[in-house]
Amino acid sequence: MVDSKVSIIIPHHNNFDILIECINSIKKIQHSNVEIIIVDNNSSDNSINKIRDSYTDLIIQKSKKNLGYAGGCNLGAKIAQGKYLLFLNNDTIHEEFFLDHLINKIYDNNNIACVQPKIKNYDNKEYFDYAGASGGFIDYLVFPFTRGRIFNTIEKDTGQYDYPTKVFWTSGTAFITSKDIFNKLGGFDENLFSHMEEIDYCWKCYLAGFECWVEPKSVVYHHGAKTLTYNSYKKTYLNHRNSIILLLSNYSIGLSLYLVPLRLLLEVISSLNDLLKFRIGHFIAHYFSIISVLFNITNIYKRRKKINKIRIKDDKFLFDKNIIFNQSAVRKYFLFRKKTYNKFFNKGNNNAIK
Repeated sequence: MVDSKVSIIIPHHNNFDILIECINSIKKIQHSNVEIIIVDNNSSDNSINKIRDSYTDLIIQKSKKNLGYAGGCNLGAKIAQGKYLLFLNNDTIHEEFFLDHLINKIYDNNNIACVQPKIKNYDNKEYFDYAGASGGFIDYLVFPFTRGRIFNTIEKDTGQYDYPTKVFWTSGTAFITSKDIFNKLGGFDENLFSHMEEIDYCWKCYLAGFECWVEPKSVVYHHGAKTLTYNSYKKTYLNHRNSIILLLSNYSIGLSLYLVPLRLLLEVISSLNDLLKFRIGHFIAHYFSIISVLFNITNIYKRRKKINKIRIKDDKFLFDKNIIFNQSAVRKYFLFRKKTYNKFFNKGNNNAIK
């Protein structure tokens, strides 16, 4: 068992009950060499004072404004003393050895930057959770999906993904990363605020020559949508805005310009689907996300400059290694009702260890 120190960083904004449950769960895990950092994103309730009264061994870092997941995690990372950083949602509970499994996997190989556990649903523990399941991927138009969840189709966990494998992204719900690599890559992009920031970080890891993995022997359970509900217009806005930003900044300039018209076409189709379902706020959110991107061209240019400084791998490498899906997951799911991608997940089996 590896006994390296781990800094557990939990960004928090309101809701005492889920936070205390999360901390109580962490207290029961076997790995003892940890520090727990709670980053309070300017909560308006009294949850942090209650936590401080309940536990004297926590590190509490308060922010004067809500920095979102990205900024909150970065703030916690600045004061972290551990060799590894575990970013953890405040609405999770954890199996006893979940952290040991993550540490053992990342310690195995200096080329591994991130490892996530299997993430299952808190309320229905036989099923994967929407946010991360058993490791994430994106299609070439930067629509994310996971082993165990394709858009709104969530699979029952029957052990079908119970092998560690290379993935494209590790879920911000729970993943461990090397502090040295996190600092080298500049942490999370705080301009993304929330949603897709972990995908962006993992993308940068691959461009810098590192890998991201899932270790399903490690298991956590996730409530989900306790800060922003799944029906939130803001969630739709952030997901779609940030996805387009990643497409425009993380690919080479030629590929970005080639793909953006296709992506915008799908935005229109997706918005019309929301309109037909009378989800008017979500319909509007699509167009606010596009407008926001147009007003963030300067920021996208700056992002591209930063990413080019760390890039040692090109786009072709990620497609050749089956890290990015070279077809449209949206088209396959909504037109052809394709609800699993096992052939892609296991293609060549050069990623998987069974």
